[in-house]
Amino acid sequence: MATFVLLTKVTPAGVKTLQANPRRIKEVNKEIEAQGARVVAQYATLGRYDFVNVVEAKDADTMARVSVSLGARGTLSIETLSAIPVESFIRAISAKKSAR
Repeated sequence: MATFVLLTKVTPAGVKTLQANPRRIKEVNKEIEAQGARVVAQYATLGRYDFVNVVEAKDADTMARVSVSLGARGTLSIETLSAIPVESFIRAISAKKSAR
């Protein structure tokens, strides 16, 4: 499974939805799972982003489908980042260095 970080900003329409139904957040998590991904961790944040989510998905194609599906609703905007475990990152840059 690949890991992704979703940085989310809620639109004014999304704020209205959350005010009317705060549990909607959990419903969306179930919708994400139905699309083949899984929310591993979720935080409401104060500052530039409203939510930070750590999500696992089979691959980038699956995560792209999830991100576009969520963004198409008009209630939020998402910046999706691919997350690489530090040990994998170290191996990747060490392999390139030793190949020279």
